[in-house]
Amino acid sequence: METIPKGSQIFGVAISTYVSLHDHLVFSTKHRQPFIDTAWQSRLHEYLGGTVTGLGGVPEAIGGIADHVHLLVGLKATHCLSDVLRELKKTTSVWVHETIGYKPFGWQNGYAAFTVSATSLPLVKSYIHHQAAHHLKKNFRDELAEMLELAGVQYDPNYLE
Repeated sequence: METIPKGSQIFGVAISTYVSLHDHLVFSTKHRQPFIDTAWQSRLHEYLGGTVTGLGGVPEAIGGIADHVHLLVGLKATHCLSDVLRELKKTTSVWVHETIGYKPFGWQNGYAAFTVSATSLPLVKSYIHHQAAHHLKKNFRDELAEMLELAGVQYDPNYLE
C-alpha cells in the first residue's frame, strides 16, 4: 500500500519499506436511528470515500444501510485510526447537515475496526457491497456482536444497544 521512495535513506542506510494495511471500519448513526435515506445514501458513501482519499487513504469499499456504514480502507503506517474515524464522522455530519439539509443526523460515539489481510480483501469487499441483502436476515446489533466475537474482541453487550 505505502512505499517509501526508492533510494530513501535513514541515518545513511538505504531502506525499502512496504506495507499492506487494510481496515474494515463500522459505525452507526446516533441511537442507531435509520437516518440514512436511500435517496442520498450513495452520495454519502461517495463523500465518505472522498474524505478517506483526502486524508491520504484508499477507499476500497463502502456500503451500509439506513442505520450504519461499513468501509474497507487502505491506510498508511503513519495514519492514526482514531483520527481518521473522528474526521470521517465530523466531515460527513457537516456534509449531511449543510448539503442534504437533514439536521437530526449524527453518528453514534465509538466504532468497530478490524484489520483485514490482503487475501481476505475480496471477501470483505463483497460483504460490504451486499449489506442490504445481508440485513434482510440480521440486524445491525447482531451483526456487530458476531463480528466482535469472530475477531476475539471482548465487549459489553450494553454498548451495542
